[in-house]
Amino acid sequence: MAKTRLETDALGEIQVPADKYWGAQTERSLENFRINQPLDHMPPPIIKAFGILKGAAVTVNMEYRLGTPYIREWDRI
Repeated sequence: MAKTRLETDALGEIQVPADKYWGAQTERSLENFRINQPLDHMPPPIIKAFGILKGAAVTVNMEYRLGTPYIREWDRI
């Protein structure tokens, strides 16, 4: 039997697998909705768009010196 821990939220208590980092609300979602099915994924153009958006954010942060040196590596990815 897998170990669980007791998590609580506004709806009450729920058992969550001990090796997972999520809390009560995520556990309820997993029980109530068919999440993370084999065909449940974002289309590649959406993933690419998020990458472009994050790259733009890094560029702005660098221009205004809001980030740290490691963000200069974003365009390598």
